[in-house]
Amino acid sequence: MSAVTEKKVDWARVFFLCLGLALFLIIYFSPPWSDAVDPTGKAFPLSREGKAAIALFLMAGIWWVFEVIPIGATSLAIGVMQALFFIRPARDAFRDFMDPSVMFIFGSVVVGLAFTKSGLTKRLAYKMLEVVGDRTSMILLGCLVVTAGLAHFMAHTAAAATVFPILIAINDLYGEGDRQTRFGKSLFIGMAYAAGAGSIVTFLGAARGPAAAGMFKEFTGQDVGFFELTKYMFLIGWVMVFLIWGYLMIALKPEKARIDGLRERVKDLSARLGPVTRDEIIVVVCVLAIVMIMGLQSFIPVLQPMDRAAIMLVSTLAFFILKVLTVQELEEIPWNIILLFSGAMSIGFCLWKTGAAQWMAVNWLSLFKEAHWLVFIVSIGTLVLLLTNFIMNVAAIAITLPISLVIAGYLGVAPHVIFFASLATAGMPFNLLIGAAPNAIAYESKQFTAGEFFLYGWVPSVILMALLAVLCYFVWPLMGMPVVLT
Repeated sequence: MSAVTEKKVDWARVFFLCLGLALFLIIYFSPPWSDAVDPTGKAFPLSREGKAAIALFLMAGIWWVFEVIPIGATSLAIGVMQALFFIRPARDAFRDFMDPSVMFIFGSVVVGLAFTKSGLTKRLAYKMLEVVGDRTSMILLGCLVVTAGLAHFMAHTAAAATVFPILIAINDLYGEGDRQTRFGKSLFIGMAYAAGAGSIVTFLGAARGPAAAGMFKEFTGQDVGFFELTKYMFLIGWVMVFLIWGYLMIALKPEKARIDGLRERVKDLSARLGPVTRDEIIVVVCVLAIVMIMGLQSFIPVLQPMDRAAIMLVSTLAFFILKVLTVQELEEIPWNIILLFSGAMSIGFCLWKTGAAQWMAVNWLSLFKEAHWLVFIVSIGTLVLLLTNFIMNVAAIAITLPISLVIAGYLGVAPHVIFFASLATAGMPFNLLIGAAPNAIAYESKQFTAGEFFLYGWVPSVILMALLAVLCYFVWPLMGMPVVLT
């Protein structure tokens, strides 16, 4: 007689699964909610679809944080619920799953696979370890600095995808196999945080910068220059990198202060790699070409209409045409992560198109219409930080910037400080995996859960807001940024 293995019921999973669904149904069938009203008296009604979008937003958030089903499956539920409950047409809900931003993330993941398959990952990892030595604290700092630095010159998604396989190689040298460790958690969570912090420093780090600058010019008639952005964002970006490192060394202090014998092992492993191979050269040339084209888009008008996803996917095609990658690597792509961002795009557009996000923004900012100017700026940063954990950071800025600038006029707050505060917090969603592609890429390491990422992210989020307040009140005015209208 064959033994039958009884599976224990995971009651916590059942509870949060039902909680998310119950919350959705309660809000969906609740009576209409009152309008949001801005300081000018303009009313923003919340449609039935908008209220349903908020319900779906909360359900997905609970399911994602507590991982009641695979995160990719939760993303599928977002599309299914929109269609079944008539929140948006199925064509719109599922079209977002193949949005250019999702394809850009796909292309970035393929770049990471190419680095690993070609052997370039190990070569770079060993070179970095030769520089930083065998102390785990310095290894972590080196990884954060490299990630943030790359995010100055390429999209933070591409930077994370490039660094990810290097971190895998370093974590393997730690000697604990696939077991979750504090060092592994700090390595990959830190990578996600540093990619966001580095990406705010230049217009090349993410699409949110150029998009926000375009909106700002349309609303105010004032432009933000390439080097002006770096002038004000360099300090907050790099201070956050070092504060993140300090926080992780306290909250996730590595089990080992040193990796014994690392220098000798690295030298031996590096020698075994031999000379640079054909595949490594192809990968480097392709990635540098993609980065150069994206960088030149800011300066050469004829390149500006080219979509970044299409540019990124050129490298994907090149890798397969030149046989750096095969169908085996195509099958190894982490589709769970791709689906995660597909669902994030869909719920983001759902909140935006139904007017739910604007309704929430007006209600939030109206609470601070009579507050001190610094409190108002911090409230804007907080709102953008909360929104960007759930929806596209470009959408978070598009929703909040116009409303913020209107209310700022009543409080005598200069528009530039609104712009920079919003852009800074939009780049650093530290709580949810869907907040930014580097978060999801880091999750693929399997060194932490979505719940752990959510919990560890609160402290750096508070640190970010405190740093922003200090910069707005003391530092940026000394650097020449107007914060109060005269």
